[in-house]
Amino acid sequence: MTSWAQLTGPQLGDLVKTEGRSLAVLPIGATEQHGPHLATGTDTLLADTICREACRRRGVPMLPALPYGCSYGHTNAWPGTLSLSPETLTRVVCELARWAIDNSGIDRLLFISGHATNGPSIESAILQLRYEYPHARFATRGLWEISDEALRLYTSDAADIHANVAETSMVMAIDPDSVQMERAEDVEDVTVGLIWRYAMPAVTPNGVVGQPSGSSAAVGREMLDRLIQDLETMLKQAEEEAWPAIPRPAMR
Repeated sequence: MTSWAQLTGPQLGDLVKTEGRSLAVLPIGATEQHGPHLATGTDTLLADTICREACRRRGVPMLPALPYGCSYGHTNAWPGTLSLSPETLTRVVCELARWAIDNSGIDRLLFISGHATNGPSIESAILQLRYEYPHARFATRGLWEISDEALRLYTSDAADIHANVAETSMVMAIDPDSVQMERAEDVEDVTVGLIWRYAMPAVTPNGVVGQPSGSSAAVGREMLDRLIQDLETMLKQAEEEAWPAIPRPAMR
């Protein structure tokens, strides 16, 4: 068992200090509208599910998934969204990391986000944490950034995706009660090739970007299996990675 929330304090201490499992993963999701057919907890569900299984396979501690992110781009156009400000999300990530490091001995922390616009806040947190903890290491990836194949799967029907075939299919495989396929509506991605970045109400009438009508639980299961496998590979690489050797200046 590697779920932080299911371990006792002594068990977690043994896992980190005795067994040397000092790399940990923090899934960061969101609670936000996902169109008329998909649950608001989609981003958290996917980050938690994929991280939980990959961490179990590698014996890596996984912090409880954070169910709130920065969802300002959804505005108040549709009900269901609960958002932290960019600054608040940065502070929350920093505070959780400080506790994991100072109290439990974690020295490598990987943030896995299920929501794209969490990225800037997490990157800001990493800048702060690297300054405070030069002995520790930090990194972040979106679920779609775990591998080239993950990106292909996530964006198969749209580049600026939301509640699309990938997200819908994976939720169908995990929790079919969180999907109402009879209400799924496809919306073309109109952002391709544009210079400016737009909030969701400027590019979609219903909060969807992509083609969720083509979703299925079978496709979702295949996607989940591949993402879990690729995250497991990333964790193995992260565990084995040594600090870079600082090169000496070339002599003239």
